[in-house]
Amino acid sequence: MNVSPAKENILKKIRKALSQSTPLPFPQSEGNQPVFHPLQQEVAIEFAEQFTALQGKFIYCINRQELAFQLSSLIQKHQWQKVYCVEDQLISSITTSFADRITQTHLATADVSITGCECLVARTGTIVLSSAQMNGRTTSVYAPVHICIAFTHQLVTDIDDAILQTKEKYGDNFPSLVSFASGPSRTADIEKTLVVGVHGPKEVYLFLVEV
Repeated sequence: MNVSPAKENILKKIRKALSQSTPLPFPQSEGNQPVFHPLQQEVAIEFAEQFTALQGKFIYCINRQELAFQLSSLIQKHQWQKVYCVEDQLISSITTSFADRITQTHLATADVSITGCECLVARTGTIVLSSAQMNGRTTSVYAPVHICIAFTHQLVTDIDDAILQTKEKYGDNFPSLVSFASGPSRTADIEKTLVVGVHGPKEVYLFLVEV
């Protein structure tokens, strides 16, 4: 088969191009570099700043004893009578002076709900919750006030760290729901006016316990 000189010239150029690697024009777009810069401060401080900026209420406790005291004081101050909590491990560690107010039924009439969490995302001030950890899907969003109790070992830097940690914890039994809560529920859909508590709690408290 005869090949015209013009076609042969084109084929030579193609072979030459294939034999030489071409540098990527935009190497940073290949996903091999981190999207965010490293945090400039400790993860606990970063979380506290981001969480409070989102109208969350942050309380730091040096140990479980202070947690029990601070939590009891908060409940007494607001005179919450029905405290919904279904996580037995939490109940055993926090109920001191308000054990008679704890309920594991009638979430619809509760003044406040208490949950743990899977982890805390420092960069965005986000609480990561799952249906497995809460024994259901509604505990953190149904009551008008949500109190989350977390420990310093649950702090992670970014959301991908949170997802990886949750996968490692549950393996093949990954929860049917994993939610990301960043402060109280809020929306500005109606005339661009910010309204708090439309799709979830009006107030969110985060107790971070040193361990």
